[in-house]
Amino acid sequence: MRPPLQVSLNGSRGAAEGAAVPMSPEDLVEAALAAVAAGAGEVLVHPRTPCGRESLSPRVVGPLLEALRGAGTGVPVVVPAGVGAEPDPAGRLERVRSWGVLPDRAAVHFGEPGAEELAQALLDRGVAVDAVVPLGSGVGGPQTAGDETAGVEPLVRFLAWPAPDHGRVRLVAEPAAADPALVAGLRWLPPVPVLLFGREAAAWPVLRLAARCGAGARIGLGDVRHLPDGRPARSNAELVAAAVAELGATAAPAGAATAGSR
Repeated sequence: MRPPLQVSLNGSRGAAEGAAVPMSPEDLVEAALAAVAAGAGEVLVHPRTPCGRESLSPRVVGPLLEALRGAGTGVPVVVPAGVGAEPDPAGRLERVRSWGVLPDRAAVHFGEPGAEELAQALLDRGVAVDAVVPLGSGVGGPQTAGDETAGVEPLVRFLAWPAPDHGRVRLVAEPAAADPALVAGLRWLPPVPVLLFGREAAAWPVLRLAARCGAGARIGLGDVRHLPDGRPARSNAELVAAAVAELGATAAPAGAATAGSR
């Protein structure tokens, strides 16, 4: 059985990047419902304050989660716990520990300071962890294109992290390009589920690579604003529908959906 397709509703995009990107809680709920109806099995959402700033405040995260669940999305909801919402590592910990309403999963970027402690705090609260790592050069923020070591440190940090419960941890890998060689090494990692995603030009090739590998996949306006044929996407639901078609057209080998498989 293929892993669920995750939709990235808004990502780190701002209102200036197009009217199709949902920003308000009402628009995010509407977009989530439409994306799920189109075939998304998970929702990744970046909660924002009324002025549009990303936030981990319980007064922002809690009401949005309640609105999504109350509207009947019926799928796991993922919230990123990163520097975009709270630059200070201690501040991120404080915010996460103050949440009254919990997401199903939280994304922790292992290229950011304090990732291990933050991931542990989430697990302690019963929140599953998506450990985000870049693969290849030019991915993951501060690295520059052509830097052959880009993405190595976050992956090393993830491998060195003594996760107490691999059953509640997923590796979310962002390849710089749809290079099967980048993904081949995942068979040596701990036996955790794997989700692959790309941004902008890499989004659709990486989604097809994920399908061939039997890994989870992600699409949405948070990552890409065009369809496979290059046309601008009018909504997250349109991207999800196109992704479902792409995934259905790509065969996946049996038993390849987790890292650590031999």
